[in-house]
Amino acid sequence: MKRFCTRRRFLQVVGTGVAAPMVVPRQVLGGQAGPAASERVNVAIVGLGGRARAIVQEARGLPMQIVAVCDCYLPAAEQFAKDLSQGQPWKIYDDVRQMLDKEKGIEAVMVETTTHARAWVTVLCMQAGKDVYIEKPMSLTIEEGRRMVQAARKYGRVTQVGTQQRSMPINNWASDLVKTGKLGKCLTVIAPNFIGPERWKEQPEQPMPPGGRKNWWDQWTNQAVYRPYHPALHRGWAQWWDYDGGGLCFGVTGWGTHSYDQVNRALGTDDTGPVEIILEEKCEVRDSGRFAPRQTVGGVVIGETGDIDTGTDYHHMAKLRGPRAKVTMKFATGTELKLHLDGDRGPGLGAIFICEQGKLEINRNKLASNPKDIVRSPDNPGPITRPETAYHIENWLECIKTRQRCTADIEIGQRSTTLCHLVNIVREVGRVGEVLRWDPVAERFTNCEEANKLLSRPRRAGYELPI
Repeated sequence: MKRFCTRRRFLQVVGTGVAAPMVVPRQVLGGQAGPAASERVNVAIVGLGGRARAIVQEARGLPMQIVAVCDCYLPAAEQFAKDLSQGQPWKIYDDVRQMLDKEKGIEAVMVETTTHARAWVTVLCMQAGKDVYIEKPMSLTIEEGRRMVQAARKYGRVTQVGTQQRSMPINNWASDLVKTGKLGKCLTVIAPNFIGPERWKEQPEQPMPPGGRKNWWDQWTNQAVYRPYHPALHRGWAQWWDYDGGGLCFGVTGWGTHSYDQVNRALGTDDTGPVEIILEEKCEVRDSGRFAPRQTVGGVVIGETGDIDTGTDYHHMAKLRGPRAKVTMKFATGTELKLHLDGDRGPGLGAIFICEQGKLEINRNKLASNPKDIVRSPDNPGPITRPETAYHIENWLECIKTRQRCTADIEIGQRSTTLCHLVNIVREVGRVGEVLRWDPVAERFTNCEEANKLLSRPRRAGYELPI
């Protein structure tokens, strides 16, 4: 377990309450120093781990008021409120259905649960008339993601999927250079070859942590196969196939959702997908990077584009071992997407776009180009100056008022998450060198029924999607 860093371990530590509390002062959320009560959206948060804590911190000063928090493990909800509420009257729940039934003043819900529970909670909230902010990856399978989109449209909900690079001005400016053809036709995109999930090996039951209602582990398990309690499931769920698609740092659905969403944003493929997918090599447990000596000029690290490597800040998080294999996708436009980069090269949260008139490397809040003048344009808005998720939450809150679609509407989230699922599916099928044809309208393979069987999974009784 030690070889997996990192992001998951950080969330575990923060989730224990050991880290310094991320306090949102009352005056920041309203009154003279913040938006008036009439301007704020009443929000509930479901799933109270480390990511929910970060969300609270990064939403400081935005026009929202937390009124309720919920986690199926009650001690987590109690600790969350103790650490963060600062005396505000947050209601505490351990069942989302009870919260939705009792708290009629909730206007919107931030769904920060485990991935395998996310669709069920999200659809329940939509059905109850709540707008939703959905942590990424938004779904465990392609099929349930499509049903989430259908629910959003049926119930008329405003949705924002947590791919926050969509709301960063510098990332959007760079994406538009590619999307609008200012660099000529985009010929090839190079993006990371992320690590996928592993299979859980059955282990003896371990003692439950204290507290919590009798059946909380059943609700935590949600749609997945019910297993005896084990802390490596409870705390390390992002590592395992039945619960996530590789939710580790430098994992397929951990960082891949961001990277591949960046690809869709720049290519203008937000409502479609690739038409061909090729597994380039056998999927095996490998290191996430080559870790060869890095080329430097005058002490500056040189990256794939011939300019500064934007991935430098992430390299200390990228040395992992796990199942991975290179995959190539092709879009109807002829543009190839090569998911080939190792963890010690290039943009871990973005991609390199090779166009007719130059190369552009887009990472989170960082750009590089060849020629360098591309990113030195005076209209480049430059790095963000506020917390990175604040822009994204702000867009969601604005759209709740206007009823417009968000910058990362659920359909956009479905398409970027689908790219991640497709990587895992073709690796699982294992047909090296074969062209698997994907119909992005029907969201099915046209020449591989084995792959189609992995588009959905059986859901455990009691956790069917209510749509």
